[in-house]
Amino acid sequence: MARRQVRIRFHLPEFVLAVLVLFSGVMLAFSSGGFVISFKQVGFALVSSLQKGVHAVAAGVGSTVNAVHELARLREENAALTEKLRNYEYLQRTNTEIRKENERLKEQLDFSQSVEQRNFPARIIGRDPDALYSGLTIDKGSRHGIRKNMPVIAVQSGTVGLVGKVVSVGVVTSLIMPVYDSKCTVSVRIQNTRDIGLLSGRGTAENPLSLKYVKKRVLDELHFGDLVVTSGEGGNYVRDIPVGSISKIAVLDYDASLDIEITPILDFARLETVIVTDLRETNPDRAGAGGL
Repeated sequence: MARRQVRIRFHLPEFVLAVLVLFSGVMLAFSSGGFVISFKQVGFALVSSLQKGVHAVAAGVGSTVNAVHELARLREENAALTEKLRNYEYLQRTNTEIRKENERLKEQLDFSQSVEQRNFPARIIGRDPDALYSGLTIDKGSRHGIRKNMPVIAVQSGTVGLVGKVVSVGVVTSLIMPVYDSKCTVSVRIQNTRDIGLLSGRGTAENPLSLKYVKKRVLDELHFGDLVVTSGEGGNYVRDIPVGSISKIAVLDYDASLDIEITPILDFARLETVIVTDLRETNPDRAGAGGL
């Protein structure tokens, strides 16, 4: 079957007429400025869009840079505030320590002025449990009037207690043998019954003190918590200075005396200052009547 061909025929008069009409329309558009205005609008739209994009990118970059600078500034301010807070907390702790120190010193000063004997307040500057004596080193020596065998007491949280005695004296420092040293012996009296015994240490501040030579016949009169004070006999210690309290009583079949444990009245681990007393001289600064 033969393929049918479609032929389009152009007649010259009609073609010329169409060309003239198209040309006339284009000339009319140019003469009225229509195409010029359209090109301007198109160009303005393109340029505006480009400017808007560039502005958005620039604004984003600027915001990022500003944010980085702001973050750095905030970090600096935070570091400065943190340092100020740290300094403030340090000052608060320092002020608290100063107030406590002033309270301790005032307490010690008031007591030292009330003691009948001349005395020398001193600060503990060293502890050496491995030495010949389980000693406490203080910042006063012969230059300040300290002598060997002077008794040492202390005031701790309003409580007066026996510390020990001076066993070695340097020019500006001295060594104290505390009551818990195994070589230290003190004549004491049970305040309740007035019975006398001999108190000695057991080597360390953590162990209770040992009280010997109290007769078994007074067992029923003794109670846990009874206060033990210095007897003042022998002239080695000030009379009636608290040493500790009864914490345990044991009865030994082979011994005529009771085996009594005494808990020290002072907390030696927290002890910072002491008062060395001179039994030979009266206190020129004594406040009020009476004395220890």
